[in-house]
Amino acid sequence: MVGLEVDESGTGVAVLTIDRPHARNAISLDTMRELEEAIDAAAGARTLVITGAGDRAFVSGGDLKELSALRTEEDASAMAKRMRSVCDQLANFPAPVIAALNGHAFGGGAEVAVAADIRVAADDIKIAFNQVALEIMPAWGGAERLAALVGKGRALLLAGSGTALDAVEAERIGLVDRVLPRSSFDEGWRSIAKSLARYPATEIKRVISGVSPDEAIASFARLWVADAHWLAAEKVTNRTASPRPDGRGAT
Repeated sequence: MVGLEVDESGTGVAVLTIDRPHARNAISLDTMRELEEAIDAAAGARTLVITGAGDRAFVSGGDLKELSALRTEEDASAMAKRMRSVCDQLANFPAPVIAALNGHAFGGGAEVAVAADIRVAADDIKIAFNQVALEIMPAWGGAERLAALVGKGRALLLAGSGTALDAVEAERIGLVDRVLPRSSFDEGWRSIAKSLARYPATEIKRVISGVSPDEAIASFARLWVADAHWLAAEKVTNRTASPRPDGRGAT
């Protein structure tokens, strides 16, 4: 099942959790449908997090027990198109999307991870585009997204060989953005999610995704004239103008 948690404290953070412990959070056809529905239901969130239940697997890939029933090219194509569409939903979500890698991300799980804007990993996880072990290739958009992150040569090396990387090495090459100690992992990714749950982050994502210089400037100008900017500026001005504890002027 896929759970959707919306922070009731008003932070604007929504969390999607893939919870299939019997299958190491592998993705079935029903999971695809539930992900589609959950992402739609998260509309309006200022940060969206996708993670897995437990601490063993983020997503272990496709559910081979179920997907092995697909024996024609047409069926395989339809399945790939559907899950690629889910990954596109994540990638195109208006607000920042974080993949919180609570456990290993293998095969299709790595593809889900790279559909997010940011990957935060526990320090004991591994990530691998290891579809070649099944004599197949990434089909959910992961190969292209991997190449955009680490370069074409490195993407071919990783996905072509199925090499598994630990969290530190994945961070070193830019596949993972932040590695956190297992002991503080949940607290850490939630803190990052809250820090991004601000309207400017959504505008920054839009600009990074590719707009014209004029559109980027227009985004800035809208933020500049908004009440939130002037309230924040007033707070900063008051803070910098406040007397020092020793009475010697501004801090």
